[in-house]
Amino acid sequence: MKVFVDECIDWRLARSIQGHDTKTSRQMGWSTIKNGDLLALVAKEFDVFVTVDRNLSFQQNLPAFPIAVIVLRAPSNRLADLQCLIPNLLAYIPVATPGAVTYVGD
Repeated sequence: MKVFVDECIDWRLARSIQGHDTKTSRQMGWSTIKNGDLLALVAKEFDVFVTVDRNLSFQQNLPAFPIAVIVLRAPSNRLADLQCLIPNLLAYIPVATPGAVTYVGD
């Protein structure tokens, strides 16, 4: 699957998302694009959007986008805190529902 990692996540986490075509906001040159426009761009090229932005589902009409959103929930967005979520993230990527949010972590 094609996985997009939001700019609010340390780009090094993308290295741990094995078995998927993973790109970061920085790699795509989309670091300055805001959520609504970013979701529209991501939906054209990716299957899954990974973020730590817990408010995304309240700020955007996610069912309007044909992409699955996975929100990582950890004590912080530091790489060390997110790294432990990788096994669960890898399990959810293939089954995440487009237009819906899946939460991984506490």
